[in-house]
Parts: sequence; structure tokens; C-alpha cells
Amino acid sequence: MTRHVTLRHLQADDLPLLLKVEEGLFDNPIDPAQAAAFLSDPLHELVLAFDGDLAVGMASGCILLHPDKKPSMFVNEVGVRDSHLRQGIGRAVTEKLFEIARARGCQGIWLGTEADNGPALALYRKLRGDELKGVYFGWDGAFDEG
Repeated sequence: MTRHVTLRHLQADDLPLLLKVEEGLFDNPIDPAQAAAFLSDPLHELVLAFDGDLAVGMASGCILLHPDKKPSMFVNEVGVRDSHLRQGIGRAVTEKLFEIARARGCQGIWLGTEADNGPALALYRKLRGDELKGVYFGWDGAFDEG
């Protein structure tokens, strides 16, 4: 990273910090009720990257449990402010999320992205993920913005 950026693994008591995140990092404005529910759920994880007081990157994920398998993590979203792209911030928050997943006993980490999302594909390839071919389905607007 070319700038001095600090990473923070958010906990339930970090709700005030999350609510102060300026628009432009997440897809939509932060919803206080959703933010509180997310942070209070022990199976949800969020890492923020800060350049000073400005949140410039984030990675979120959730730990998935199943009766016959070890826990795994689904990486829900990775984002970096436009002003801070191509500085290693996306990689840093994603690697920190992976570290958290492994510390929590996850035996697998996975995600999905669009085939034409060049920046995301470049990041995940740099992180040496196994690029799998598959088919994705969505219901009830699961992939709609908003």
C-alpha cells in the first residue's frame, strides 16, 4: 500500500464507528438497523481500512455452518473508495478477512463475482484463489442493487 492505511476488525461495540462511514464505500447508505444486526451476529465479519479517519476499504463475510461439514466463510463483498483504488487496500482487507476466517476454524473460503468484473477478478487471482466454473442462480432480486 502506498498510503498509511490501518485495518480494523469491527465488533458489536463499533456500531458508532460504522455509522460514521461516509457514503461512497458501501453500495448504499448504511442502514442503522441492518448495521446493528450485522455487527451483533457472531457469524458476520467486517474489516474496514482507514486512511486517517476516512474509511477507504472494506471486506465483509459470513461464516456458514452445516451439520456435516466444517465451517466455511462466504466473502460477501469487498470494496475500495474510487480515490484509493490500485493501492493494495482491497487485497489487505480481503487477506485480513481470510485471516479471521481461518482463526475462526473455517476450512474453506469462497465467493462469487461477475465474469466481467475485471478489478475483482484481478484481485482474487492475485490472492491465488482457485477459479472455479459454475452456474449461479438468484431469486427475489438477490443480485439487484439497492
